[in-house]
Amino acid sequence: MSARVDRQRVAAAVRELLSAIGEDPDDEAFSQTPARVAEAYAEFFAGVGADPLVHLRDAVPVGEQTGELVIVRDIALRSVCEHHLLPFRGRAHVAYRPGRRVVGLGAIPRVVETLAARPQLQERLGEQIAEAIEAGLEPEGVLVVLEASHGCVADRGVRQTEALAVSLASRGSLARSGERAEVLALIGADRA
Repeated sequence: MSARVDRQRVAAAVRELLSAIGEDPDDEAFSQTPARVAEAYAEFFAGVGADPLVHLRDAVPVGEQTGELVIVRDIALRSVCEHHLLPFRGRAHVAYRPGRRVVGLGAIPRVVETLAARPQLQERLGEQIAEAIEAGLEPEGVLVVLEASHGCVADRGVRQTEALAVSLASRGSLARSGERAEVLALIGADRA
């Protein structure tokens, strides 16, 4: 969990928030709420200031035997929308066409997790994941697809609980429409 999150300040702010909505923060029902929210925020925002490239440092050279494509799909995604500080959840699908190096498959979800653990916009998150993969692995191409349900859409305003936002970020060869379409078909394979 993040040492950067000032838990005491978060807890004090939660006490103030409880007062602002008309609740008594000293009521027994709320006695642990400020500390619980502070711990949750430390987890939610553990990626603030963290470098996602550390997860790609163990990339290995593969020479001519790179393979054509690496796809890690259905990576669980949880972040917090910077507009309302409400969660959004979904899946990330990350594909890259290797250059000279590849990385262990577990590194890709770690990159996603690190970048998602900060106040975010879904569109920016996808771009940041693509940028990290590009910078850390120097692949021929990268494609990131994010599918997420947003608390600000599901729980307030329009209250569309089934709505999913889908965003794409691409680089290099996977930014070309033909290659991108092929990868999108593979990501969507066996989903019907």
